[in-house]
Amino acid sequence: MNQMYGFEGEVRSKYTNQMAEMFTEVFNYLPLAHLLNKKVLVMHGGLFSKDGVTLEDIAKTDRFRQPPEEGIMCELLWSDPQPQEGRAPSKRGVGVQFGPDVTELFLAKNNLDYVIRSHEVKSEGYELGHAGKCVTVFSAPNYCDTMGNKGAFITMTGKDLSPKFTTYSAVPHPNVKPMAYASSLFSMF
Repeated sequence: MNQMYGFEGEVRSKYTNQMAEMFTEVFNYLPLAHLLNKKVLVMHGGLFSKDGVTLEDIAKTDRFRQPPEEGIMCELLWSDPQPQEGRAPSKRGVGVQFGPDVTELFLAKNNLDYVIRSHEVKSEGYELGHAGKCVTVFSAPNYCDTMGNKGAFITMTGKDLSPKFTTYSAVPHPNVKPMAYASSLFSMF
């Protein structure tokens, strides 16, 4: 992913090959998810292609590797919510799309209040889905210098863990063509 979407190329261009390899190694050690006060699960992607996944299953997942193309690790990183009930194949080709019923069942099984995820541009920087039980927050404003979206972050205080959203717009930066460092695979399309 880092190669395909340009991060690796940008690091190699601005720094060194060794620095790009170090980023990859560090990313392999980042947690797949984080549990806040045993009530809110935070991840990059989303929920699962199968019912019955528990927090223990997530904790047992071998993180110290490159992501596979299916399973718990893949879905935590790449799945997306959908407004319809049930599940559907992902438009991205990896992970799944999951509906409000999937979210509700996962939350009930694991005694959670809601999930927070990212991995999707949202015009206002965040979106409350699945009756507020699936929060998407996207921190990159004007993604790829083309989307015109706001960025956002969440702060939570108190025992109820109610999210408070802060949004912001993009600021000027060096004039670099969008996706300039992306994999040459994109030039084939």
